[in-house]
Amino acid sequence: LSLEIKASPKVRAFIGEQVSLKCSFKSSSPITDSLTIDWTYRPLTGGQMEAIFHYQSVPYPTTVGKFKDRISWVGNVAKGDASIAIQSPVVGDNGTFICSVKNPPDVYHNIPQTMLTVTERGLSFQLTSAVLLSILVFLPSVIVVVLLLVRMGRKFGVLKEKKKSGCKKSSIEVSDEPEHSEADNCLGKLRNWCLNCVDTDEEDPY
Repeated sequence: LSLEIKASPKVRAFIGEQVSLKCSFKSSSPITDSLTIDWTYRPLTGGQMEAIFHYQSVPYPTTVGKFKDRISWVGNVAKGDASIAIQSPVVGDNGTFICSVKNPPDVYHNIPQTMLTVTERGLSFQLTSAVLLSILVFLPSVIVVVLLLVRMGRKFGVLKEKKKSGCKKSSIEVSDEPEHSEADNCLGKLRNWCLNCVDTDEEDPY
C-alpha cells in the first residue's frame, strides 16, 4: 500500500464538550487538488454507514442527519492531517467513525476505525469525590492510631524507668542540687530516719 492512514482506535468524549477525531495519512504521491477525504459513521446499535464529512480543496460538512452543523474541519492536508471535530457530542453519537483518504494515483489504503464513547463528566467527578471521601475518612483514623501508639509507647517507657529506679523523689519536689546516684539517695534517707529516732528518745517531757 502506497497510502497509509492512522487514526485513534478509541476516543472518549464528554457530553457538550467538543471532541477531535484524529486522522493522519502518508502518501507516496505529491498532494494535489484531487486529494479527497471522507468520514463515515456507523451507530453503536448498528445499521447503515452514514457520510458525515467530505473534503476536496475545501471542507464539506454534512448538511443532514444528526451531525448537521456539528462537524468542523481541524486538519491540514499539507501536513497529512485529516482530522475533524464534533461539536456538542451526545450519548447518541456513540459509534464507529472511519477516515478514508484518496490521493490519486494513491487510492488503496488500510481502513482504520475509531470508536467514540460519549459519557457524562459527572461520572468521573463522582469517582474522584468517592476517592477523596475515602482519604478524608481514612487519614484521620491513621493519625488517631499513630497518636495512641505514641502515647502508649511513652507510658510504657515511664513505667519501665520507675521500675529501674528503687528510690525516687516525689513528683512535686524540685531540687537545684546535682543528682546523686540511687545508692546515695537510699543511704541518705536511711540516715535521716535513724537520726530522727535518736532525737525522739533523748527528749522525754515531764
